[in-house]
Amino acid sequence: MLMAMCTQFGGAHTLTPPQCRIKTLSKTVQKAQKTHSMSPEKKEIFKSLESWVSQNVLPLAKPVEKCWQPHDLLPNSSLPSDEFIDQVKTLRNRTDELPNDYLVVLVGDMITEEALPTYQTWINKLDGVGDETSSSLTPWALWSRSWTAEENRHGDLLKTYLYLSGRVDMQMIEKTIHYLIGVGMDLGTENNPYMGFVYTSFQERATFVSHSNVARLAKESGDLILARICGTIAADEKRHENAYVRIVEKLLEVDRTEAMMAIANMMRRGITMPAHLMHDGQDPHLFDHFSAVAQRIGVYTSKDYADILDFLIGRWKLEKLEGLTSEGQRAQEFVCGLAPRIRRLQERVDERVNKINHKFTWIFDKEVSL
Repeated sequence: MLMAMCTQFGGAHTLTPPQCRIKTLSKTVQKAQKTHSMSPEKKEIFKSLESWVSQNVLPLAKPVEKCWQPHDLLPNSSLPSDEFIDQVKTLRNRTDELPNDYLVVLVGDMITEEALPTYQTWINKLDGVGDETSSSLTPWALWSRSWTAEENRHGDLLKTYLYLSGRVDMQMIEKTIHYLIGVGMDLGTENNPYMGFVYTSFQERATFVSHSNVARLAKESGDLILARICGTIAADEKRHENAYVRIVEKLLEVDRTEAMMAIANMMRRGITMPAHLMHDGQDPHLFDHFSAVAQRIGVYTSKDYADILDFLIGRWKLEKLEGLTSEGQRAQEFVCGLAPRIRRLQERVDERVNKINHKFTWIFDKEVSL
């Protein structure tokens, strides 16, 4: 699923854990939430794009018979007991070499994937593109269900692999998933598909980057099967990124000022990880601590955040975008100048960060450096 991290920077959010503190669960303070901010006229734009979605987005969803399934990459449970057990033992021998900080990040990624019910609910609440009947045949609904079905495999695969490894505390992990689905998420997209698709464009690329880096580290640790697993998930995320980037590209063509302002609004609010309210019942700053480990071992960093922004600016040709209103031009100027500011801020923050150790319940309270 999706991964990014945040801290406040003059109205924009970037990745600098653990300075950004998130209140979770019972301590969550609900801020005023703006909903259904899009006019009926704007909804008609999305209705008019249905044929385009059929031709340009739906082909990026793979037919079920051509998709991988979790069992393809896991020990074969249909084998005789002794052969299955031998495969599990081999898996455990490989995972013995995985460092604890790597396990923390892999667990955090998996938990993020497992909160899929929240993400499907969110995308179906976006005005003009949702699946209002749960079986709608509109191209928007067909895409959202296909996307959900493909994403569903990610958490199943990673969770089963971690379960078989014996290296993690599955009860604490399952509690974290339970808490996370219960508390939900607040992305600040206002049921607005302009902002929603900007968010998913950024997040899917962030997840591609994260899973790719996790695959690289698994390979370096000698677990080539886990490297293949994470690389396979990363490939899905890359394809999903392409779908959402195409949608925003089209919106910039048919309604460029509104789309440009949506990009600026999301970058001012920050692209926050959908699991930013994760909680295990003990650590009120679990997301921050997980994020700090991911930053330190190079799985997902503030540099990645800025690089993704630069990539999207280039892909959408935002610097060359013409025909904007004065408000759209201000949004354009803000977005196109943001990545260097993020990098400068992070350099200053890195100089001040003090390394500390933290115990994670996910790995039986073992300590990991943040």
